[in-house]
Amino acid sequence: MQYAYPISPDWTAEEIITVVKFFEGIEQAYEKGIKREEIIEKYRRFKKIVPSKAEEKTLFREFEEVSGYASYPVVKQARELKDGDWISFKTE
Repeated sequence: MQYAYPISPDWTAEEIITVVKFFEGIEQAYEKGIKREEIIEKYRRFKKIVPSKAEEKTLFREFEEVSGYASYPVVKQARELKDGDWISFKTE
């Protein structure tokens, strides 16, 4: 898809890559599915860069506006499942 990921100009290149990889994991959950532990790890790294719940909600909202993919349901489901489970929001 062609859209811009929500990023902060204050982040380093490494932090931007980490945040983009998290949002790519969200995309994967919707497009083909992702293992629970993979998205949990991406989210854990994301939270090191974005520890504030308010900033997280803002980034989630911005990402959903440009992509159509809601991040919160993916993270919520990942927390509820166990390792080895797959998260998939595919609609076909």
